[in-house]
Amino acid sequence: MNGKNRKDIVAGLEVDIVLKQNQRTGKRTRGIVKDILTNSSTHPHGIKVRLTDGQVGRVQEIIKKGE
Repeated sequence: MNGKNRKDIVAGLEVDIVLKQNQRTGKRTRGIVKDILTNSSTHPHGIKVRLTDGQVGRVQEIIKKGE
């Protein structure tokens, strides 16, 4: 699942995000969602979230259990 719809993302979900400094390379960081920072219902580059470790980035993919 992609991370462009806010309704698909909830706190506690495991996701892959792209940090601001990695937007050019597309390097992904995996973590657990703590806060959703985007207010709109959708965003073309992914919903911005804060992970439990404090990193902030846009969701590229929602990880299903067991992946």
